[in-house]
Amino acid sequence: MKKLIPILKNYGLMTVGSLLYAAGVTLFLGPNDLASGGVSGLSIIISSIIDIIPIGFWVLIFNIPIMAVGVWKLGFKILIPTIYSVAVSSAMMSVFETYVQPITQNILLACVVGAVIASAGIGLVFRGGGTTGGTDIIVKLFRLHFKHMSTGAVFLFVDGAVVLLSGIVFGDIDKALFAGIAVFIQTMVLNTVLYGSDEARMVYIISERDAVIASRLLKELDAGATYLYGNGVYSGDDKKVLMCVLRMRMLPQAREIVRAEDSNAFMIVTKATSVFGEGFKSHTEEEL
Repeated sequence: MKKLIPILKNYGLMTVGSLLYAAGVTLFLGPNDLASGGVSGLSIIISSIIDIIPIGFWVLIFNIPIMAVGVWKLGFKILIPTIYSVAVSSAMMSVFETYVQPITQNILLACVVGAVIASAGIGLVFRGGGTTGGTDIIVKLFRLHFKHMSTGAVFLFVDGAVVLLSGIVFGDIDKALFAGIAVFIQTMVLNTVLYGSDEARMVYIISERDAVIASRLLKELDAGATYLYGNGVYSGDDKKVLMCVLRMRMLPQAREIVRAEDSNAFMIVTKATSVFGEGFKSHTEEEL
């Protein structure tokens, strides 16, 4: 029963998060042609062209091949929460579009409120251990072959391409600019809700199952780690300390990995305000 409660809690968070995400996309962003990046943004664009098919259907259609490749490359077990979140959010998008009228036609209100609600939903999904599919999986797959590319750069490229496409398809530069603002708001709100304003976290882990934890961090999060060696003051025993620097969005998954492998592990999380190296800032980048 103790093992079941955390699972139910995580799926509860993913369910509520998926509902909020669906509401933000279909009741605010979609009706105002605000394609704010990712698969949902692309679905808004396609739905506006083929308006007899709802946004939720396109979100599911686009995610199916992406998740299929993800399962092939990353493994089915890793993507189970994501598959659940995508299914719930896609279904609720179709329900909202069919039975609920858009909340507002004011493009500024739709941009701000829609972005906040959608990103809050994504944040809950992340806290539950899942993702909303689409870009998140694409980034993981992309970095399997291009590890030197930063996660943020890939997200920026994908979302920027969708926003640019929306400006071309809708023929309205104002909507494209508002969509860009929505992307910015979503990023800021998601980061603030999940982790505060800092860019990364430094994690220290002391566990008898350090090798397994390190392997899962590398395989599931594409996060490298380093061993530090110390000595317990009380016991006098030699200790291996696992040190890992993570992107903020990865921290909930890292905590779940540690909790699943060793509930007695000692884990310290600190802020890392400036991180230079692969996957983070370049050493040649100027401080602003």
